[in-house]
Amino acid sequence: VAKGIGFDPRIGHPFLKAGIGWGGSCFLKDLSALRSTAASHGYDPVLLDAALSVNEWVRESAIVKLESELGTLEGKTIGLLGLSFKPNTDDLRDAPSLVVARRLIGLGVRVKAYDPVAMPRAAEALPGVKMVSDEYELAEGCDAIALITDWPQFRGIDLVRLKKAMRQPVFLDGRNQFDPARLKALGFRYLAFGR
Repeated sequence: VAKGIGFDPRIGHPFLKAGIGWGGSCFLKDLSALRSTAASHGYDPVLLDAALSVNEWVRESAIVKLESELGTLEGKTIGLLGLSFKPNTDDLRDAPSLVVARRLIGLGVRVKAYDPVAMPRAAEALPGVKMVSDEYELAEGCDAIALITDWPQFRGIDLVRLKKAMRQPVFLDGRNQFDPARLKALGFRYLAFGR
């Protein structure tokens, strides 16, 4: 269904990928306005409510996936690759990274993060997260890395170098950006959404 709908140029394939959820203020504001309009006309907006619920649930499912692979997360080190709600911005409004990072910290996880532009803003929003200088410093000593934002530059990461720096080669692909067969062939324990 998503593939077919994606051919509509007003929607497009990039906005219909399974993943760790959407963020930003616009889509949430539009959904809220539609819900309000529906309610004012006596309509129960079940589908809109479900979209909001699934977006919250999928962020929590990232934690569940990591726990299923690593067991207890307390004392582990997890790196977040990308912090902004979408690439090419430093905007953190309703970013999945905020929810995931705070939840991990609450579970006793040491959280590290790298984002090409959003780290100054993220450092204020996430004081318990260690901001690092690049993808490879992020990987050092990590029990898992979670790709949160699908920055184009992340597609060119040297995965062999990344894996060598990690304590455990667990990779949660929150945007389904990587080929699962390739990561598994390199020895990663690969986790994804909707695959």
